[in-house]
Amino acid sequence: MIWQNGQMVPLPTLGGVNGSATEINNSGMVGGFAETPTADPNCPAPHKFQFKPAVWTNGAVQALSTGSDADGLVMAVNDRGDAAGSTGSCAPLNPLFLIYLNLTHVVLWRNGVAIDLGNLGQQFNNLPHGMNNLGQVVGEAGEYDANNNPTAHAFLASPGTKMQDLGVVGNDDYSFGFGINDAGEIVGLSANADFSVIRAFIRQNGALVDLNTLAGNDPFPNGTLLTACYVNSKGEITGIALDSNFQEHAYLATPVPGAAASASSVSKPVALPAWVTSRFRSAFLSRR
Repeated sequence: MIWQNGQMVPLPTLGGVNGSATEINNSGMVGGFAETPTADPNCPAPHKFQFKPAVWTNGAVQALSTGSDADGLVMAVNDRGDAAGSTGSCAPLNPLFLIYLNLTHVVLWRNGVAIDLGNLGQQFNNLPHGMNNLGQVVGEAGEYDANNNPTAHAFLASPGTKMQDLGVVGNDDYSFGFGINDAGEIVGLSANADFSVIRAFIRQNGALVDLNTLAGNDPFPNGTLLTACYVNSKGEITGIALDSNFQEHAYLATPVPGAAASASSVSKPVALPAWVTSRFRSAFLSRR
């Protein structure tokens, strides 16, 4: 469904029962995924049918190629009509992103042509989250750490450019790229191995900087900025924060001209309550 002219308007599927819209651009093109009438035996109940990455333009649905993979979805669209998403096989539901997909390939579709954006060496946990109007895509890509444990790092990729590992904040184990603007500013989340430490980041001078270390008026003293989800053309960032009582809030971070980070690019970790650690850990690790 989309909201149009003051009312909810249903979007057609690809012949199946369900569909989901994930993002819309300034021209009204919608990205997401839609079920087909083809049964998918790999899908765990209650999901039953194959689903394809889809875009809707003027209310008409178009399926996008998944290559040799059975299923796929679109996670981001930009104003030039590009779509970015993942393809793979059906999997148990991810509770955070509400998707049923083994995240095998990161794909950008341009003019209907699928472009494989590569990986960081592994075919798991490969999911884009944001894209700018230059076709630069950010997200997460699976890899193994020094102890051969599966992990995921934020990436930057674009057509014709090898996927780049953006690293982590400090000595963290995980990072996830969520947003990128046309100036190439990237924001996201960084976490340690058990997600007892979670912090929002912004990429500065080629490194991921804990957003909690940047100078400015802090609306959450003794709290923490957990995620940085979006960054606009002004450099304004939105995300999720916890106050000192561990209550969740949405926040807007506005850059201060000439402001600098503190002496360290990593803040002192906040001891997170178990419900926060459990929720983020289960959501991000369930896609392995």
